[in-house]
Amino acid sequence: MPTGTGPKAQRSGRDRARMLISCPDRPGIVAAVSDFLFTQGANIISSDQYSSDPSQGTFFMRLEFDLPAIRTRKEEIARAFEPLARSLAMTWRFETLRPRKRVAIFASREEHCLLELLWRWRSGELDAEIPLVISNHEILSEAAQSFGLPFVYIPVEPEQQQKAEEEQMHRLADATVDLIVLARYMQILSPAMVDRYPGRIINIHHSFLPAFAGAKPYEQAYARGVKIIGATAHYVTTDLDAGPIIEQDVQRVTHRDNVDDLKRIGRQIERSVLARAVAWHLESRVLIHGNRTVVFR
Repeated sequence: MPTGTGPKAQRSGRDRARMLISCPDRPGIVAAVSDFLFTQGANIISSDQYSSDPSQGTFFMRLEFDLPAIRTRKEEIARAFEPLARSLAMTWRFETLRPRKRVAIFASREEHCLLELLWRWRSGELDAEIPLVISNHEILSEAAQSFGLPFVYIPVEPEQQQKAEEEQMHRLADATVDLIVLARYMQILSPAMVDRYPGRIINIHHSFLPAFAGAKPYEQAYARGVKIIGATAHYVTTDLDAGPIIEQDVQRVTHRDNVDDLKRIGRQIERSVLARAVAWHLESRVLIHGNRTVVFR
C-alpha cells in the first residue's frame, strides 16, 4: 500500500543536514564545531545556541548546513566527528533531511487535530511521510482516505488492550515509523510502547499543563471557574501528561462560557499547538534535557 508524501514540499533537502548538540558549557564549542564542518566542505545555513548557565550549565546547539553528497558521506562524517564530540562530552545527533521522517498519526473520534496535521502536510508545511493513520474507531476512515492515506482500524477493548497494542506495534514496525503523533487519541499507552519510542511520541493534552492533567480537563476547568484555557503538546512518558513540554497556548474565557463553549474554543488551540510541535520535531528544533525541552524556533 502506498504511503503519503506531502505533494507540495518545497525543499528537496538532497544535500542538507542538521546537527544537534548538548554538552557541558565551556569556551570554544562553536568555533570547534564550525571548524570541523568547514574542513568537511559544509556551508552552514543556520546556527543557534543556548546556554542554561554560562558559568556551569549545559550548552545546546543546532546547526543546519549543506554539504554535497551528504547522504553517502553521513557515516564517514559521523565517525570523523566522534573524537571531537568525545573530547567535549557531547550528546549529539547528526541527520540528513532525506529520506523524510515517517510519521504515524493516532486518533480516536475527534477529527480537528488530525485534519489540521493533514492539511499542513498536504500544503508542504510538514516535511514528512505519513505511512498510516491508526484509530480505535472507524469514524475517521473517510478523513484519512480523502488524503490518500492508509487507515488502520484497531479497536481497543478494556480486556484486550495488550492485544491491540501488539497489533499497533506490528503495524508501526512494518511502516518503519520515526514519530508517533497522538492527535486526540483517547487511550493511555502502555510503558512497553512508550519505552519503544522514547522522545518520539507527541501528545496533545487539552489543558495548560500542569493544570488539569488526566481525564475531562474542560470539565475540571469549568468547575474551577477558570478565565484562561489552553492546550499543551508534550512528549509522552510513562508518567501521565507529565512528559517534556514542547509547546503551549491559551485563550481567555469568561463566566458566560459553558463546558461546550470551552471545548469549542479549545479545539482551535489544540490543533495549532499540536501542529507547531510536530513541525518543530520534524525540523529537529527540539532538544530534550531531563524533563524539559530547548526549542530552537
